[in-house]
Amino acid sequence: MNRLQERYEKEIKGSLAKEFGIKNTFAVPKVEKVVVNMGIGNLSKNQQQMDALKKDLSVITGQTPSIRNAKVSIASFSLRAGMPVGLSATLRGERMYSFMDRLFSIVLPRLRDFRGVPSKSFDKTGNYTLGFDEHTVFPEIDSTKSASAHGFEITIVTTAKNAEESKKLLELLGMPFEKN
Repeated sequence: MNRLQERYEKEIKGSLAKEFGIKNTFAVPKVEKVVVNMGIGNLSKNQQQMDALKKDLSVITGQTPSIRNAKVSIASFSLRAGMPVGLSATLRGERMYSFMDRLFSIVLPRLRDFRGVPSKSFDKTGNYTLGFDEHTVFPEIDSTKSASAHGFEITIVTTAKNAEESKKLLELLGMPFEKN
């Protein structure tokens, strides 16, 4: 069991139940999945670059990302239905906790001028989305051998009922929120 998962089971679960007055242990907020998305834009025409991005994303997440195709054609963007437009990987269980542990303790503190992640990126159901300008911030990626720097986003999906419960859960897991 991962150290973050172990800490959730032993410490965080009990403190969340106590703080929010939850009697049923199955109703305590938890992280359901982490979704990593990367749009590839014009790189769909360059198969070599796309393969390099796919390899980089698989190194970051620990699993092969799936290719997302366009559902409709948009003439002004030279986009046809069925063309690849993005890469996506959904992490659950052990890989999810391992990824979040690396994100909170290694990647975020390495960012230049990092003062915490914004606390306004929650949706109304308590899911948190975090965007990065370049994928090379992860230590697994060698910037000299990888594809050109490319942006991506990470969505942490929780079972929390609102943003307040979700923020407290992520705070206890170790996500560094900015101080107001």
